[in-house]
Amino acid sequence: MSEAARLMDAAIRLSLRGLGRTAPNPNVGCLVVRNGRIVARGWTQPGGRPHAEMMALEAAGAAARGAELYVSLEPCAHVSPRGPACADLIVASGVSAVHIAMRDPDPRTDGQGAARLGSAGVAVTLGTGEAAARQAMAGFLSRIALGRPRITLKLAMSIDGRVSMPGGESQWITGPEARAHAHLQRALADVIVIGRGTLEADDPSLDVRLPGLEDRSPRPAVLSATLDAIPASAKFADRDPLLLASVDDLCGLAVNDVLVEGGAATASTLLAADLIDRMLVYRAPVVIGDGAPGAGRIGLERLADAHGRWRLAETRALGNDRLEVYARTR
Repeated sequence: MSEAARLMDAAIRLSLRGLGRTAPNPNVGCLVVRNGRIVARGWTQPGGRPHAEMMALEAAGAAARGAELYVSLEPCAHVSPRGPACADLIVASGVSAVHIAMRDPDPRTDGQGAARLGSAGVAVTLGTGEAAARQAMAGFLSRIALGRPRITLKLAMSIDGRVSMPGGESQWITGPEARAHAHLQRALADVIVIGRGTLEADDPSLDVRLPGLEDRSPRPAVLSATLDAIPASAKFADRDPLLLASVDDLCGLAVNDVLVEGGAATASTLLAADLIDRMLVYRAPVVIGDGAPGAGRIGLERLADAHGRWRLAETRALGNDRLEVYARTR
């Protein structure tokens, strides 16, 4: 890995600190580098402001003059009531070169930020680490390209594809390592969604129970066309929950990443509407037999229609369980 690639990789990893907290803005990471040494770091703050570039430049101070800047997304070119354009801040800082992982698809910037830097005499390189940057900002990019958040479906199931016993018992199919990983996924989401059936059967907390990450619990939501209101007695009722009457309500959320945790009816509805972009399948080494499946009918008429829709993106062992991550092929 070249030095430029290594530094950009560090900036992209830094951007993940904001994942699930910056919507509707993207989660961006930024480094200020002087003579090969990192002198300042920044990442997009909760609520989307300040931007990563502002945080890094303020931390660098006078050390930014003549330094190089590594940023995971093209600096914005538009002035907002919430803050100045990052391209202007960079020019004013005296930075000599800016390395950008990917162009910003937001039409308010989309090439204009890089052009403004170049016009001011700042050397600009574009494209280092683009694939990793796209992955880190997948939710934001989904909202720009598809007009909706990235939607991830989480399933914990047995070898034979069952998510509960015939009587409904489902705690716990997977072990502690898999459950901890699932809680980490909650911490990286803006909103966590369940269906009315799951609310009534399990009354889940839908929070993050990992030491040090308790404040990263996503906003809970219930998807139900028949629920008039979320009961005040629900375990998550104190966290300003959302009631979504339709998938249109879900798609219209001004967030980047949505995590869906069930149940089967909700999973089926979203799969049938082709709204699932990613699946996290936690598979436990148990056989349940006549239990409940993870999803019901999703509208496929032929087996051939099921092929080619999903790509295995990642696998890993989590204790005795195995995680399979599938990405929708579009």
